[in-house]
Amino acid sequence: MMEPIFIKNFTLAQLEAWVESIGERSFRARQLFKHVYARRIRSWDECSDLSRLFRVQLEQGTRLDALEIVKKIEAADGTARYLFRLPDGHFTEAVLIPDPPRCTLCISSQVGCALGCKFCLTGSLGFKRNLTAGEIVDQVLQVQYDIRSRTHITNIVYMGMGEPLANYEPVVNSIRILTDPNGPAFSHRRITLSTAGLVPQLYRLGKDSAVNLAISLHAADDALRSELMPVNRTYPLSELMAACRAYPLPPRKRITFEYLLIDGINDKPRDARNLVRILHGVRAKVNLIAFNPHRNAALYEASSEERILAFQEILQKARITAMIRKSRGADIGAACGQLAAECAP
Repeated sequence: MMEPIFIKNFTLAQLEAWVESIGERSFRARQLFKHVYARRIRSWDECSDLSRLFRVQLEQGTRLDALEIVKKIEAADGTARYLFRLPDGHFTEAVLIPDPPRCTLCISSQVGCALGCKFCLTGSLGFKRNLTAGEIVDQVLQVQYDIRSRTHITNIVYMGMGEPLANYEPVVNSIRILTDPNGPAFSHRRITLSTAGLVPQLYRLGKDSAVNLAISLHAADDALRSELMPVNRTYPLSELMAACRAYPLPPRKRITFEYLLIDGINDKPRDARNLVRILHGVRAKVNLIAFNPHRNAALYEASSEERILAFQEILQKARITAMIRKSRGADIGAACGQLAAECAP
């Protein structure tokens, strides 16, 4: 017996080809897209504009949902951490961050991560597998189902478990689905992809998508960054920053550089000056984030507020926009670097 086709894996163009392959006309694909993403149906029986025969074919040959919410934990600040079970028994996570008028969903692109960044709990658990485009998109749908009309997801950030650019085609296809006007219809301006800096894929992304780009930097010299982030041994800062300078940015758009501040490791004045130096010639803004402790990084502590402010001042004096970003959901393990998909029942 054939495995049911997961309908959310298809971009509109792919869905049109599939619909034609089973003997239906291509315009049916747009109907299916609107039913799945605009109406957010849970069964094909809800689609009265489709013939009964076609609905039976869809019920028997496709699957609408890939993810099951098995746990939801809410933080004191309103942040919600979602644990999803995948069809093969693996788990992944997403984090909902209400900040009216915005409501941001932080989604995952992999189960685990292969990069092994020293400060990140996800990386310490290793890599299990890539998510499909539909499994990425379904995180958005399942959370929106859960919150219903209480609020609406306005922004999406690829900052959950995994390295998005290591799962390139499914991630780009998920963006195509999420931004399709016949589907969820998110604006590219409302989607941000965060990467540790896979340089060849960065050059591709600039041609394939107009979403916002964020770089997980966390150190501004090769020796320290290679210690914290082994990916830097393959793609050192000179190559990464060259890719950033070449990245095709629309007018008034900038690349965001994320910088976790770890006490005594990367938060000294010389670190800030190094950051100023390497950002020369890049349209950049910097998000400064205090390190979020977890058990697998017991040697690291968050920088003091005094050090963070001094670091910010050096950047601002160099006319670099530098914002101090407060972590959300730290009390439920939902802050930057804390996701582990380990709260399975």
